[in-house]
Amino acid sequence: MKKLQHLKQQMNLLRWNAAGEQIEQLLQQAQEQQPSYLEWLLRITQCEIDYKHEKAMERRLKKAELPLQHQLDHFDFTHQNGVSAQQLQQLRELLWLEQHYNLILMGPSGVGKTFIAAGLAYDAIKTGYDALFRTMQQVLDTLKLKEVTRSAKAEYHRFLKAQLLVIDDMMMFPVEKNDANRLFHLINHLHEQSSIIITTNKSPKEWAEVLNDEVLATAMLDRLLYRCEIIQLSGKSYRLANRRTIFENAAESAS
Repeated sequence: MKKLQHLKQQMNLLRWNAAGEQIEQLLQQAQEQQPSYLEWLLRITQCEIDYKHEKAMERRLKKAELPLQHQLDHFDFTHQNGVSAQQLQQLRELLWLEQHYNLILMGPSGVGKTFIAAGLAYDAIKTGYDALFRTMQQVLDTLKLKEVTRSAKAEYHRFLKAQLLVIDDMMMFPVEKNDANRLFHLINHLHEQSSIIITTNKSPKEWAEVLNDEVLATAMLDRLLYRCEIIQLSGKSYRLANRRTIFENAAESAS
């Protein structure tokens, strides 16, 4: 027992938390199955690797702040929005992310822009990338406060280190001059270093109107569109087509 306790202490020093917790079970399996020394060592190390991978995944998901609905495995292809199963599968292979390409998901409200963007961010996180999902308002708030509050400064550094940044609802509302300049500098910094996914209901031509600055809008789009795939979504709102009413059950019982 002293040797076992000493082994646990050594594992704790090495921060082998999972292996230390499961060492008794692993020893019992070794006695029953009598694997080779090499095979048993592989089991221990794999146990720790799996644990660390799971914890890293949890940390990346927490930082990402994905919306509740983000599982592309549940994508409803019966609701036509302009994206085929083949196209979505190609996007999920993440080759564009490896090559620092950007994606712009453009279309009216409710056609799946946010869902696809969040789903691709989730796929990236599962693959090992650092991905963040933020609304445009969250991004602007962070950029405005990064010199004022410690939390905003930390969030801004997360933006700079992210391999994928999703900006949801881009250009939905008018942007003040100072905010537009800050946003441009962020996009310029991430240019060809990270990938950006943008969801928007405004065409690139309308960005100048939202920013009230054609020169700045052109410069921003120049960075975003240099290596970019624009995906035009269309159709009726999925939410409206599948909305529920609180009176359904009452109507059924009445009939």
